[in-house]
Amino acid sequence: MTTGMIFGIQSRSIHDGPGVRTTVYLKGCPMSCPWCHSPEGISPHPELAYQDRRCVLCGDCESVCPTGALSMSKTKGLVLIENDLCSRCRRCQDVCLSRALEVVGRETTVEQVMAAIERDSISHGQSSGGVTFSGGEPLQQPDFLAALLQGCRSRGIHTALDTSGYASPEVIEGIAPLADLFLFDVKVVDDRRHQELTRVSNGQILANLRWIVSQGRPVILRVPVIPGISDDEENLRAIAELARSLHPHQRVDLLPYRAIAAEKHRRLRREYLLSNVQPPSRGRLSQIAAYLEEFGLAVKIAG
Repeated sequence: MTTGMIFGIQSRSIHDGPGVRTTVYLKGCPMSCPWCHSPEGISPHPELAYQDRRCVLCGDCESVCPTGALSMSKTKGLVLIENDLCSRCRRCQDVCLSRALEVVGRETTVEQVMAAIERDSISHGQSSGGVTFSGGEPLQQPDFLAALLQGCRSRGIHTALDTSGYASPEVIEGIAPLADLFLFDVKVVDDRRHQELTRVSNGQILANLRWIVSQGRPVILRVPVIPGISDDEENLRAIAELARSLHPHQRVDLLPYRAIAAEKHRRLRREYLLSNVQPPSRGRLSQIAAYLEEFGLAVKIAG
């Protein structure tokens, strides 16, 4: 029985492809983008998230923890967590009535995910929607992803793959024929800058993108607009030229940076490096869209 690690299934999503969709979030990502909107998807393993603002310091979590990973700090007004000791047994989550503690990530089967997807089948059919596999980076679990895509195809459910494209050619060649649509992230085109920001080269990413397009697979480019990082004219021009090389009227979606990422990092006790960055204004997004449209591209501002 094929299993995989997910950290959520969202029904009635309207920003992850055409129509109303079910979005399945697969855990694990090889990149370390400082603006990541889903830091809970980076680790391939379950993680304990803690919302100190909800915590009432009742001590129940500490009393049930079998490994001593949790301890009360009334002077600091929070629960201290030793990640190395935590076994992700979920006992603390089960007794936390204020829902301050949550283990993010669970192993599940293809059959269980498909059952959740099929519960949304009416909304898929009424809106010409379907299922989007996101993350994290879903290509990090290729066997699980392939089984899910095949399950959807056998049921006539439209599929979209939200991906950074960072995978081996063998993985791409195995997955590409199974997905109906690729939502392909393009962050920055210059490889040196890409490595500085994400810690990986984009050489294979761009090669994968071009191969997918060469196979006639539908692709929407998705560009995260991060003020001061990805929205300079040099990068926007490089993205425009890349998009135009794929198709003269390539579809490009602009994904505006949102500050919600900061709170998610905080829950996982990770340092957030963009706390001073503000989301781009609607006017700035319209300006970027107009610039890309000058290259003949079909541009949409998401959200």
